[in-house]
Amino acid sequence: MIDPEYYARGIRTLCGIDEAGRGPIAGPLIVAGVVLPRAHSIKGLHDSKQLSEKQRDALFPRIQDEALAYMIVRIDPDVIDEKNIYVATQDAMTEIAVGLNADYTLTDAMPLTVPLPHEAIIKGDTLSESIGAASILAKVTRDTIMKDYASVYPGYGFDQHKGYPTVYHVTQLRALGVTVIHRKSFQPVKGMLH
Repeated sequence: MIDPEYYARGIRTLCGIDEAGRGPIAGPLIVAGVVLPRAHSIKGLHDSKQLSEKQRDALFPRIQDEALAYMIVRIDPDVIDEKNIYVATQDAMTEIAVGLNADYTLTDAMPLTVPLPHEAIIKGDTLSESIGAASILAKVTRDTIMKDYASVYPGYGFDQHKGYPTVYHVTQLRALGVTVIHRKSFQPVKGMLH
C-alpha cells in the first residue's frame, strides 16, 4: 500500500476518494472521501469490488468509527443526465476534497478541478488504503439505496444487479418501462425514450 510513502514525505492528513455507480443505467452515483488516522487498526481495506458483501458491511461502520473525517455525496440521475457522468464524478470528488481539506488527496484515476495538492492514481482503490476505505463507503451506501429501490420499483431486480444493464434488467426495462431513477442519457434507456 502506498499511503505510508505520503506520510514519509511529511504529509499529516491524507484523503482518499472513490466512487460507486458510474456504470449502471439506474440509480445514483455515490462518491466518498475518507481521512484515516495514520495509525489505524482496520484490516482488509481494499477495492470494494474485491471484497464480499459481508466483508464490506463489516468494514463500513469501522471506517466511519475510526476515520478522522469522511464525507459521502449522492448524485441523482437527473444531475448525471444534465452534467454527464464524468463531470458529475469530478465535481463530487472536488467537493469532497475541498470539504475534507486534508494536506493531500488521492483519487481513483480522477483529476480534481481545483488547485489542491492531489494525485489521480490508476487502480488507486487497490493501491491505497485511504482510497480503498472510500470505495467501501461508496459501494455499501449505493448498494443499500438500490436494495431500497427494489421495493419501490418491484420487478426490475434492483437488489440483484444494482442498476447495471444486465440481460434481466434490460428485459424488465423493456417490459415495465423507464422509471424516474433510470439515467435518461444512458443507452439503452435513451433509445427507449425516442
